Amino acid sequence: MNVSGRTVRAAVDYFKTPLSRLLVICDDVHLPVGKSRLRRAGGPGGHNGLVSIIEALGSKEFPRLRVGVGEPSPYMDQVTYVLSRFAREEREEVAAAIARAADAVEAWVGAGIEEAMNRFN
Repeated sequence: MNVSGRTVRAAVDYFKTPLSRLLVICDDVHLPVGKSRLRRAGGPGGHNGLVSIIEALGSKEFPRLRVGVGEPSPYMDQVTYVLSRFAREEREEVAAAIARAADAVEAWVGAGIEEAMNRFN
């Protein structure tokens, strides 16, 4: 994910996709586990994968769906945290968040970003 910009750029170029029709889905340590946020555009918010995509596209103007994974404890490295398994007590909430994110993607495809944002934010 941290160097995904090249791949996203290649896909956008190959399919000649306008950035408004690209949806990037990523984790977010700044959102609680299970919470999601759909946005039309924006900055990377400290997410290295989004930094890579923004640099490769030369634009922040693409929709993104951030799915919360919660913050690591002050004693845990962030990379180790995001690559680790969810705690047993979080797994049901994570499964519901994944289903909700899939519903948000379907709404984005079928009804557009505004409607999806109104329903899922």
